[in-house]
Amino acid sequence: MAEDSVLLREGLSRLLGEAGFEVVAQCGDADELMLKVRSYALDVAIVDIRLPPTHSDEGLRAALEIRASHPSVGVLVLSQYVELGLAMKLLADSAEGVGYLLKDRISDVKDFVSSVRRVADGGSALDPIIVSTLLSRQRDDDPLTELTPRERDVLVLMAEGSSNQGIADKLVITTRAVEKYVSTIFAKLGLPSTGTESRRVLAVLAFLRA
Repeated sequence: MAEDSVLLREGLSRLLGEAGFEVVAQCGDADELMLKVRSYALDVAIVDIRLPPTHSDEGLRAALEIRASHPSVGVLVLSQYVELGLAMKLLADSAEGVGYLLKDRISDVKDFVSSVRRVADGGSALDPIIVSTLLSRQRDDDPLTELTPRERDVLVLMAEGSSNQGIADKLVITTRAVEKYVSTIFAKLGLPSTGTESRRVLAVLAFLRA
């Protein structure tokens, strides 16, 4: 974990330890983070997007280096604000094993722990505000305008990394209804339905990046 706030770093370490994770290293800057990444066999690295010395994008650059040099390591980036350009850099190549959450999201411990576990397992975890911002970006030929409000709700939850069952629980509908919505969404967006959660999130993100 790389976070320059000692209080937050210690708090997250304790929280994750209580959830069954082994926190093998805590770092205060990007250089120390990269040293630890090379020293341990990690499942996931949690990285503040802004680290010393300049607190600009050191954390993001470290996250990109981890994804390039250690593709088996999941990377969950934390940010204080919505920084869409930095988020898109992180998602430029793939959404597998990657997460981008606002720090306010940590207050929901259950969701935060679930996000860390999902990224560690090779899935994705995107903050709902990030997804909403991406979906609000209009294109002249934007096929998102063809989606119904309910289909948009399903698409948002898909992009956040929710499974069909998770979507059904949150929207209080049946999994069969979710499957129909997903199929319709892919058809309207011109995207192939691949049948796996991580690949369908990749497809959605690929469309949003277009």
